[in-house]
Amino acid sequence: MIVVGLGYVGLPLAVRAVEAGYLVVGVDTDELRVKRLGACDSYIEGVDDTRLMAAVDSGRFHATTDYDRIEGFDVCVITVPTPLREGVPDLSFVECAGRSVAPHLTPGATVVLESTTYPGTTETLLRPLLEAGSGLKAGEDFHLGYSPERIDPGNPEWHLENTPKVISGIDPASLRSVEGFYGDIVERTVPVSSCRTAELTKLLENTYRHVNIAMVNEMAMVSRQLGADIWEAIDAAGTKPFGFMPFRPGPGVGGHCLPVDPSYLSWQVKRLLRQDLRFIGLANEINDHMPAHVVQRVTRGLNERGKSVKGSRVLQLGLAYKKNTGDIRESPALVLARSLLSLGARLTVVEPHTDAYLVPPDITRVELTEAEVRAADVIVVATDHDAFDYALIEDAGAYVLDTRNRCRGERVEIL
Repeated sequence: MIVVGLGYVGLPLAVRAVEAGYLVVGVDTDELRVKRLGACDSYIEGVDDTRLMAAVDSGRFHATTDYDRIEGFDVCVITVPTPLREGVPDLSFVECAGRSVAPHLTPGATVVLESTTYPGTTETLLRPLLEAGSGLKAGEDFHLGYSPERIDPGNPEWHLENTPKVISGIDPASLRSVEGFYGDIVERTVPVSSCRTAELTKLLENTYRHVNIAMVNEMAMVSRQLGADIWEAIDAAGTKPFGFMPFRPGPGVGGHCLPVDPSYLSWQVKRLLRQDLRFIGLANEINDHMPAHVVQRVTRGLNERGKSVKGSRVLQLGLAYKKNTGDIRESPALVLARSLLSLGARLTVVEPHTDAYLVPPDITRVELTEAEVRAADVIVVATDHDAFDYALIEDAGAYVLDTRNRCRGERVEIL
């Protein structure tokens, strides 16, 4: 089998398929990634070096940038990025993957798209590309399906194998083939009636999270003025055994899902149905505003201490969008850092999970030391990595603004 795209979704899938007995060729356009994989140097938290080495040493996993090495595959899973460009879905990576895979498609093979996208992409975009490039007919000569990824980076409990996998096919035979493959990979599959329903499932899941995070973010912005503790209120509400699920505020949303996926849905609904999904628009507005709200809190806190942002030493903890990961895609912590820099802050950032070459050159990285903590006019906890020494921050920090509710003390303010 082949996996196209060896990122946070593709690499865990490729390694898991090797462990299930498949011969896997992983294709990625990033030459550095391919070299690191050949050296058993993993860049994904969910796949450590030992597990990657076992896959490589088995002789059943090969990474390449060359599509000519995918001849004769029986299963192809496409896991390439689907970013937004100025608010419009960019499916160029899916298109490129489809065109590149098509000439190597043979009768009886199965192609599955996992990239997050709007309903209809598998059948109206990918299918024609595969058919035109191969001369074969989907449903007659080869199988085609969609299965939304559900990878949660940094989650120690839920991973690829034990997270139920939604699957679909363009026809019953395709569904059976897709189910047969994922049945070897995961503990449970969840078949749905169509690819469009599977594509909507992913957007529904992330829109649900996006809207609820926006709700608690909005409450966090007003609870302090009301003399109430939003974090304590959420914990208390979470004791209710029905009708409530806890979501927690923060400096915004980031990663490859929440800032992007709901907009895919609203864009498609607007384009096809000429309707606005108002909840998504409002959630975008609130969550996008959170980094600015944090900057306002920093500005106010420094002013109360007789200082301005300009010239102050700001130590920001975290650049990734999510704790215990190194993913800075669409990260609100990155927006926060650049906003503070634009105001003249002397900013340094502690980020133990992100590779140095991924950190923008205008951001100075440092280690979390007592000297750095004591030198800072304000410490901003933007990402709550477990690796941070919160006791040191509480004891030695002159002023701490914690957007993740990890610190306590007289000199600590909570978002």
